[in-house]
Amino acid sequence: MLAQLKHIELTIVLGSYAQKYHLGKANASVTDLVKSWQSYWPNIVPLPHPSPRNNFWLHKNSWFETELLPILRLRVAESLKDSNT
Repeated sequence: MLAQLKHIELTIVLGSYAQKYHLGKANASVTDLVKSWQSYWPNIVPLPHPSPRNNFWLHKNSWFETELLPILRLRVAESLKDSNT
């Protein structure tokens, strides 16, 4: 199905299973992949799964909220703006 979508501007890869599938990094941890988000930018962004069970991860990795999320918000807005023109 993904092969048929020709104009994908941004892929958000949520959680370890999706990251292993889309990024092919079977032995990498979620933390390592999310920390290396700039390697995949601007078309792919690995993120932790948005689960309340990950609150500890979010607390332990405060850089995620201060460094990545503001830039990701801008990127999502940019992608949505481009798709509406």
